[in-house]
Amino acid sequence: MNTFNFKKSQLAASVSLIIAASTLNTAIAAEAETSVSSDVEVIEVKGIRGSLIRSMDMKRDSSGIVDAISSEEMGKFPDTNLAESLQRITGVSVSRANGEGSQITVRGFGPEFNLITLNGRQMPGTGYTRSYNLENIASEGVSALEVFKTARADVPSGGLGATVNISTARPFQKPGQHFSATVKANHDSSNEAGDDVTPEFSTVYSNTFVDDTFGFGFSFSHQERDFQKQSANIQGWQANVDLPELDSSNVVDNRTDPAGNYYFPKDMNYSIEDVERERTNGQVTFQYAPVDGFVATLDYTASKAVTGSQSIGWGIWNDFGSNINGYELDENGTAVYADISGNDASFTANKGTTEVKARSLGLNLDWEINDTWHVELDYHDSKNETDNGADDGLGSTGQVILGSDQLANKIYDYRTGDIPSAQVNWLNGTSELTPGEIDSNFSQFTHSPGESNIEQLQLHTTWYNESYDIGLVKVKFGASRTEQNTGGYTAWSGLVGGPGFNPSYTEIFPDSMFTRHDTSGLLDQFAGGGNDLQPNYYYTYDFDEAVARQIAYLTADVTGGDAYAANAYMDGIDSESYVEEITNSFYVQSSWEFDVSNYYVKVNAGLRYEQTDVTSTVRQRVEDQVNWISASEWIMQYAAGGDDNFLEQQGDYDVLLPSIDVSVDLTEDVVARVSWGKTMSRAPLGNLAGGRSLTGSPKPGSRTGSQGNTNLLPFESTNLDLSLEYYYAEGSYASVGYFKKDVDNFIQTTITQTTIDGLHDILNGPRYLQAVSDIESRGEQATTDAIFAQMIASGYGNANGVIEPNSDDPLITWNISQPQNTDSKSVDGFEVAVQHLIGETGFGVGVNATFVDGDVEFDSESLDQQAPLTGLSDSANFQGFYEKDGLSVKITYAWRDSYLIGVGQAQGSADAPPQYAKAYGQWDMSVNYDVNENVTVFFDGINLNNATEEGYGRYEEQFLFANQYGPRYSIGARYTF
Repeated sequence: MNTFNFKKSQLAASVSLIIAASTLNTAIAAEAETSVSSDVEVIEVKGIRGSLIRSMDMKRDSSGIVDAISSEEMGKFPDTNLAESLQRITGVSVSRANGEGSQITVRGFGPEFNLITLNGRQMPGTGYTRSYNLENIASEGVSALEVFKTARADVPSGGLGATVNISTARPFQKPGQHFSATVKANHDSSNEAGDDVTPEFSTVYSNTFVDDTFGFGFSFSHQERDFQKQSANIQGWQANVDLPELDSSNVVDNRTDPAGNYYFPKDMNYSIEDVERERTNGQVTFQYAPVDGFVATLDYTASKAVTGSQSIGWGIWNDFGSNINGYELDENGTAVYADISGNDASFTANKGTTEVKARSLGLNLDWEINDTWHVELDYHDSKNETDNGADDGLGSTGQVILGSDQLANKIYDYRTGDIPSAQVNWLNGTSELTPGEIDSNFSQFTHSPGESNIEQLQLHTTWYNESYDIGLVKVKFGASRTEQNTGGYTAWSGLVGGPGFNPSYTEIFPDSMFTRHDTSGLLDQFAGGGNDLQPNYYYTYDFDEAVARQIAYLTADVTGGDAYAANAYMDGIDSESYVEEITNSFYVQSSWEFDVSNYYVKVNAGLRYEQTDVTSTVRQRVEDQVNWISASEWIMQYAAGGDDNFLEQQGDYDVLLPSIDVSVDLTEDVVARVSWGKTMSRAPLGNLAGGRSLTGSPKPGSRTGSQGNTNLLPFESTNLDLSLEYYYAEGSYASVGYFKKDVDNFIQTTITQTTIDGLHDILNGPRYLQAVSDIESRGEQATTDAIFAQMIASGYGNANGVIEPNSDDPLITWNISQPQNTDSKSVDGFEVAVQHLIGETGFGVGVNATFVDGDVEFDSESLDQQAPLTGLSDSANFQGFYEKDGLSVKITYAWRDSYLIGVGQAQGSADAPPQYAKAYGQWDMSVNYDVNENVTVFFDGINLNNATEEGYGRYEEQFLFANQYGPRYSIGARYTF
C-alpha cells in the first residue's frame, strides 16, 4: 500500500557524466600546485553584535532588496527555530503550528507564494504542498538566511513574495578545526501527559586537511518536546439557513438591515491535545580542492520529525430548521445565541502519529577556470515524505466518538467572554450526562501518506569583463532542469461502529472507563474560560480501550454485517493523485558599475525564461448512492467490483521574467535603490490534480466536492521597489522602502452547485416529507432525530436500519469547488527599519515594521465567491540587547496584525466564508553567559506573555478557534573550540 511509482528522471542519467567530467578535470590539474585560496574573510566580532554587523553588510552589498540573518557564531543561530528567526526581518511574519513558527508570509504573501531553497536548491514541500515547514529544520548547522525580495534572474523561480535561501556551514568557509556542542533541558509549562523536562542536544564540527585541500564537516541535532494544546473551535458558519416561524418572545433580531444575511454555527467543540514531538537533523559535507580555483562539494542533509498526539474533545452538532427554538442575531446577522433541539452531543478521542522525513543529496562543482571564466554545476536529488500512519499499532489516525442523542436542547451562547458556551440539557433532567448514558456513535480511521521529490540540475557560467571599458563587470548565464513529482493517497474506513446511537450500545462501556473532570485551568487565558465554560465538565477515556471493546462487541453477528474494525483500508484506497512538473529554465544576467556625476552606480539586469509541463494522474472512484445511516450521519456508497480508473490530464505554460536593479551611493553612507522585475509562483499542487471527488460523509449542509484544474497558469507579479538606506555607524543603519506588486492570473476557487445523475437525496424526498407531516400532525417537533425514527418506523430502513435512496427522491445538490485563473490584483506597502548599536556600551536595539494594503481583501458583506490574498497583514518586530564582558541578554517582540488565513470553512456554507486570525504578539528572551573562552551557559524563554491564538469568520462575533499553549523555557550549556 505504501509504494509510490514515480517516473524515473532523465537527470539521474547525467550525474555519472558530471562526476566523470570533474574527475577528468582533477586528473588534468593533478600536477599543478594544490592549494586553496587564502583570501578568506576573518570576522573578529562574535555574538549578537557580530551577527547584526554581518547581516547589515550582506544587505548593503547586495543587488536589489535583500535582507539576511547571520549565525552569531558556529552552532548558534539567533533563534531556536528558523521561522522565528526570519520573522525578525522586515516584511516577514510567521504562521504558527503547535505554538512555534512554521511557515512565513512576506509582504502579505503567504507560504505558497514564497520559495525555500537550501544552498540555492529548490526544496520539496512538506506533504501535498509547495510550502516548506521550517520548524522541521534545526538551526545549528545554518550559517545564514538570505531573503531575496526582488527578482533575480539567477535565482530559481517560485518566490513571488520572496525567495529564502538557507545557507549551511561548509568547511572551506572557515579553514581549520572547529567544534561546537550544545545540550539543553526544555520545559513546556503546558505539559500534562508527557515529560516535564525534555532533552535537546546538537553538535557541529568542521575541519580541513592536507594543506586545506580537503574539508569535512557535519552537524547533528536532536530535540524532544512534550506539550499540551487546549482549544475551542467551530468548524464553520452557515448563511441564511431555514428558520421556523417562532413567537416573537423567542427571537431577538438586531440586524442593521432586517432583511439582510444571517449566520448560524454548525457546531461547537472543545479539546485538550497532548503532543510528543521529536526532531532529528543531520548534515554531512565533503569538500575537495585538488587545484587552485576548483572545489567539489558533496553534501547530504536529512531530517526526521515525529509528532504523536492524543486528544479528548467534547461538543455539539447543529442541524437547522424546525428544531430551532429561539435565537438572537447581532447587528451583522451573526447568531450570538441559539436554542436548538435534536442531534447529539459527544465526547471524542483522537490518536495519531505523523512522521515527516526529508533528505537531500547534492553535488556542486565550482571551477574558476581563469580570471575571466567561472563555471558552477550543481545537482541535487531531494525528497520529503509525510506519513500520518506512523503509529505502529494503529497504522493510521483514529477517532472514536461516544456520546448520546438523549437530549432536550442545546444552548449556544456568545454574548459574554472570549469563548462561546455550548450548554446541553439532557432528558435526564440535568445539564450533565452520566457515564452510564454514554453510548457508541461512530469511529473512523484515515491513512493519507504523501511524498514530494525534486531532481534539479543547474549550470551557472560567469564571464568577467577585462577587455572592454564600458562599465560592464560581468555577465552570468545558465540553464536548469527541475523535475518535481508530488503525490499521495487516502484510505478511509468510513464510519464504523453502528453509528447514530440506534440501536444503543451503552452496555459496551462500563462506568469505570470514564473519568470526570471540571474545566478549571482549561483555556483560562480567555475570558469565559476555566470554570466559566459551559459545559463546565468533560469525560476522558482511553482510546485503545474504547477501540478494543467495540471490536470485541460489535461483531458481524451484532451489527448485521457492519462489523467494527480499526482499519483504514476496509474498502481499499479511497482517493489517489499525483502531479508531475518538468521545468526547463534559461537565464542571462549582467552586472554594471560606473559613475554618474560623481555618484557610484551599480546596475544588475537580467532575463529568465521558463517552460513547464504538468501531468496530473488521479484515481477516479465511481459513486453509487448516499445512504442515511443515522439521524446525524450520511455515507457515500461506491460501486462494487471492477478497478478504479486513473484519469491523466496535461497542461503547460511558459513565462518570461525580466528584472533590473539599480543602486546609487548618494553619499558614503546613503544608498538608494530602485528595482523592477517580474516574479512568479506556481499554482498550489492540490489545485493542479485534475478529476473530481465528493465528500464521503455528505451531511445536509456539507454536500461538497472538489475538482482540480491542470491548466492553471502561475501567479505572475510585476514588482516595483524603492529603498533608501542610511548606514551611519558600524552595525547601525536606518532604511525605508516602498513596494508595489501587480499580480496577474490570480486563482479563485469557484463553487458551483450541481447535481449528478444517479445520486438521489433522501432529504426532502416523498418519504422524508411524509415523515415530517406525520410528526407535526401529532403536535411534535420535527427534529432530525424524530424524522429518521419516523422513517424507520414506517418501514423505510433496510435490514441494517439504514435508509437508502429511491428513484423518486430528488437529486442531491453538490457544492463543487474548482480553481480558476481570474483577474489581476495589486498590493503595495512600506517597510521601515532601524538598527542601532549604542557605541561601546554593549546595548543595541532593532525595530522594524511593515504596512501593506491592496485591492485583495475579502468583502465580508458579500456572499459572492471571492479570490482575496491570504496572509495580508501589517507586522512589526522589536529586538533589544545587552552584550558585554561575557554576558548577553536579548529581548524580542514579534507582532502581526489580523489576517486572512484562507477562504472556505470545513462546515461553512456554499458562499465559501473566510477564516481570519486575530492579531498576535509574542515576547521572547535569551540570556547567555560565557563562563570562559570555551563554555557558555544560557537560558531561553519563549512566549513569556503566554500569547494565545484566536480566529473568526466574516465578523469577530463568528468565532472559529481559540488555542492556548503556555510559555516554554530552556536552560543549557554550549562548548566550543
